[in-house]
This record gives sequence, structure tokens and C-alpha cells, in this order.
Amino acid sequence: MFVKMIALYKEWGRLLHDYLLKTGMGEGLASYLNLFILLLGILVLVFVIDLVIWKVLRGFSIRLARKSKNNFDNFLVMHKVPKYVAHIFPLVLLLELVPVAFLDFEYGGAIALKVIKILIVLLTLVIFRKFFKSTNGYLKTLPKFRDKPIDSYVQVFMIFAWIIGVLTIFAIVTETTVWKFFTALGAASAIVLLIFKDTILGFVASVQVTINDMVRIGDWITFEKYGADGDVIEISLATVKVQNFDKTITTIPTYALISDSFKNWRGMQESGGRRIKRSLLIRQKSIHFLTDKEVEALKKIQLIQPYLAARSEQIRAFNKEQGVNKELLLNGRNLTNFGVFRKYVTTYLEKHSAINKGMTLMVRQLEPTPQGIPLEIYAFSADKRWENYEYVMADIFDHLLAALPYFSLEVFELPTSLKS
Repeated sequence: MFVKMIALYKEWGRLLHDYLLKTGMGEGLASYLNLFILLLGILVLVFVIDLVIWKVLRGFSIRLARKSKNNFDNFLVMHKVPKYVAHIFPLVLLLELVPVAFLDFEYGGAIALKVIKILIVLLTLVIFRKFFKSTNGYLKTLPKFRDKPIDSYVQVFMIFAWIIGVLTIFAIVTETTVWKFFTALGAASAIVLLIFKDTILGFVASVQVTINDMVRIGDWITFEKYGADGDVIEISLATVKVQNFDKTITTIPTYALISDSFKNWRGMQESGGRRIKRSLLIRQKSIHFLTDKEVEALKKIQLIQPYLAARSEQIRAFNKEQGVNKELLLNGRNLTNFGVFRKYVTTYLEKHSAINKGMTLMVRQLEPTPQGIPLEIYAFSADKRWENYEYVMADIFDHLLAALPYFSLEVFELPTSLKS
């Protein structure tokens, strides 16, 4: 039918031209009038066909979207993919009919054909863009793709599509093949690499980030170099957007994720707890051996009463067996207030309901410093939410700071004179 239509139009154009000549018009005037009438007829025909195809395709796509269980077609309709697809057939028809109108104007016909071919290429690029946007929107609704950098891949596909489109348009305008253009492009490859350096780096980085699963959308990352500390909300070909906890947005070059060091908190979020690693600085002068009277007083603390009873008995038996002279407290084995306090903190954390007992739990003494001896608490809060985590940690250290005087221990503080 398509071939018959073109043949019929050619015959009608020839008859119109002959008729205009019979009316007494000159050859030139008849040709121009024939061109005008034929072009007007072609445009009206193409407009009507385009309108009919669009109406039919729109109705079909809407009915399909309503009946389909998969919502991908909903995104196609939302991004007007059927509308742009409907323009393809009218443009192809225009490509075949225009030479008929420009039969006596070879140069003008060649220009018109180039313009139509360029329009077809641009329409194809628009369809690809709309299709990729629909695919991007659909994939983001699927749980397994929700945290993947789909935007990066869409941008990469569109870059390749635009490169092919530009090369095709260049070939149409210059009437040369794309391969010849590539040959000429090879000589200027250094300039091209310089121009597209950021794009190439971004593409390589995006692929590596995805393959190595370094960052996902929704991850909490800390990137001190760029002042970023928050959740990743977008990963594109060139940039990664991070919404900081103060609601500001930090933009990081994608290639910086593989060239610089940053911290991804995903491992913590997927684990059973969030780490607490904080120290109390104990004044060294407050540390001393415990007398029997002090041990008996500390046995009133329920958490360590069993420990003190068993430990003091072991020490007493050892010292008696060794014949240790206990007139001097330094002799033999002894308990210290610092050691007992360390045991108290360990027992306290083991009994604390907010601490994950299945992960590392340790109370350790670090190397002495000019500011005192650090007693470090290394444990994991079972609740990983920031505000709850801070509350748990503050609650633990509030208790420990209040408990220190019961063990005759003091926290290091700068003298008032130095503070001022």
C-alpha cells in the first residue's frame, strides 16, 4: 500500500504539471506552482496520517497500560514515548514523497531530503532518551535496583547515542560515510580525550563503583575532603550528590570515589550494632591499692560483689601460702581501685540492655598520657539509629562518671588557672 501511494502521488504530480502547462503558464511558473501545490498536499497528508496514528497508538497504549500488571508501560505513557514513536511513519512517508514534489528542483530536493533525514535522526534520539528515562523510572521502583546508580548508565547510553547521532548527521550533511569521519577523528583523538576527560573519568569511575559495590544510593558516607557527611541521594556519570545531616547538599566528582579515601557506614548499618569507642581519662594520683576495709566497703556494690568475694579470697590464700608480710600493702598480691573499677565497667556493660553482647565488648587500659590514664570502652550499641546511639553512649558515660567517686578515682581536668 505504501508503494502504491507513492506511485499514485508521482502520477498525480506529473498530471498536475502537464495540466498547468496546458493552461498557458510558462515552464518556470508551472514548476513553482506545481511544487507549492504538491508540498501543501504532502504536508496535509502527513499531518492527517500523523494525527490518526497518534490517536490510535495513544488509545492502544493507554488500554495496554491499564490492563498490564507490569507498570513499565505506565512510565512509557508518562514520558510520551508512544507520541514520539507515532511521528516516525509520517517522517518516513515525507522522505519518500518530497522527491516527487522537487522533481524539477534537484538542488532544493537534496536539501529538503537532508533536513528530513536530520529530523528523523533527532526524533530517534528523543525516542531513545524518553525510553531510557522510562526505564530509569521503572527500575527505581524495583527494590533490587533502587540503590543502584541507574542514572549513570542512562547518561552513558545517551552519550553514546548522541555521538552516533551527531556522526550520522555529519554524514548526512557532508554526504560522507561515518567510517571516513572516524578515520579523520583518529588524528584528533588527543583533543577529543582532553575535551571529554571528565566524562571518561566519570564513566570509568561509575563502572568501578558499581562493580565493586563501593557506594549505593541511600548509603551514609563521610568524605572529609569535600565536607560530605550524610546520605547518598544520587549517583550520576559525573557527580555524586550527598545530602548532609544539616540538609545541605554536597556534590562530589564520581571519580573522587576511586581516587580518594572516604568512609562508607553501610557495613555498620548492616551489622548487629554501632561501635562505641570512647575513653575516660583517670588521674594517675587517684590510683592506689585497696585495703581490706575498702574491699569490704566495695562489696556493697552488687554488680561486683561476687567477683570481690572470690578474688579477695584467692589473694588472701596466695599471700598466706607465700608467707607475704602484709604490714606493707605493696607486698604480695593486691587489688587496686582502678582494676576493680575496670571489672565493674565490664560487668555493667555485660548487663546493659542496649549493648549487643554478640559483638566485641572490651574495657581496656591504654598507654598513660600527660593527661592521665585512658580507660577505653569498646562495645557496640544494639540500636544503630544516630539519636538513639548517642543517647545510649551518653547514658553509659553518665553512669560511669558518677560511679568513679565510689572507687576513689578521679577524672583528669586541667587546673582552673590553665583553663582561663
